[in-house]
Amino acid sequence: MSPEVLAALPQWLVDGALLGVAGSLLVAVLFYLIVRRFPGERTAGGREAGERTEARRRKEIRHYLDAIDEQYAEGHPVAGQHVDFYLPKRDVAITFDARAFYRIDRSATEPVLVEHEMPGVVLGHRLPFETPEIDLDGEDGDLDPERAAFAVLGVADGAGVEEIKRAYREKIKEVHPDHGGDRDEFERVREAYTTAKKHAR
Repeated sequence: MSPEVLAALPQWLVDGALLGVAGSLLVAVLFYLIVRRFPGERTAGGREAGERTEARRRKEIRHYLDAIDEQYAEGHPVAGQHVDFYLPKRDVAITFDARAFYRIDRSATEPVLVEHEMPGVVLGHRLPFETPEIDLDGEDGDLDPERAAFAVLGVADGAGVEEIKRAYREKIKEVHPDHGGDRDEFERVREAYTTAKKHAR
């Protein structure tokens, strides 16, 4: 900006612009210092919780596939993608990765997308073949309705009401039909919320 144009501007406008730039720089410096001082403690904890949830989901899916006597391979390559579970007799790939799902969808293999929070017992409804009705509420207790409700919301079994409400608000935003979500998934999250509240600490 030329000195003539700058001189023609009202002083209050110049002062306001300078104050805004100075304030933005101060906030950026403070943010940088806070991030350096507390490097990702919440992120690390969230990542560990996510890994525990994924390990539990894998265990539940294994348990379910064993219960319906379906052969499977884990980490199997299909159409250039490594899938979480592959059912060789059915040519079905089960994956947690949406990108892998869409790539496999162009091949002859039938892909099934599974959310990390989805209880293993729900897998039977997603598979592209008839599955037997089985009761998996056994020794592990992994798949009873209460635990399944907590799992859908992504909270620990017996979580408190506030934690359940917080998780529900976040989850419902992702699956709400008005925001491009799936109606069935939306209903499943609502039902899980109702069940989880009844069994909250």
